[in-house]
Amino acid sequence: MTMFIDVPDESTVSGDVAHWYQRQREAWGYLPNYAAAFATRPEVAEAWNTLNNAVRGNMDRRRFELATIAAARAYRSTYCMAAHCKFLRDACEDEATMRAVAADPTGANIDAVDRAVMDFATLVARDASSITADDVEELRGHGLTDPEIADVVFAASARGFFTKVLDALGVQADAQLGEVFDPEVRHQVTVGRPIAEA
Repeated sequence: MTMFIDVPDESTVSGDVAHWYQRQREAWGYLPNYAAAFATRPEVAEAWNTLNNAVRGNMDRRRFELATIAAARAYRSTYCMAAHCKFLRDACEDEATMRAVAADPTGANIDAVDRAVMDFATLVARDASSITADDVEELRGHGLTDPEIADVVFAASARGFFTKVLDALGVQADAQLGEVFDPEVRHQVTVGRPIAEA
């Protein structure tokens, strides 16, 4: 794995870093590249996990994935785009929507509510200061409550932290993650840095 800074190898770590690495290995079945980005400050990784779990825990999982995918695309994060397309397909059992959103950033072939959520999450990621009361009202018109609208904002905003950490440190999406997609989808989810080669 290539990174722009030197980080401790898994074989040399102990304490909090070892615990962080171990938990990520258990979650994925291998040590994901992103784990090393937090090896110098595992307490930041734990704070991120707490935030991410709080955001995701209060949302419908599928909506969380859609908002996160939209934000990841806007942030040009291949890692998060690929990971959350995988989660939409596997954890939410929705391959059809995963393929539709991977193939078409406009969301032309998805449900109007899903498209509105993704459009709003994209606005949050691209330029939150440009959002107007009318943009929020549009989500209300699609049946979202104010807490649900805030959740979309939380998901898109929190994603910014994670994507910026990984991209600023040169972290590439795992080769193993890239291998879960066929070549066409792999190409579609590559919106920024290339996926690492095996």
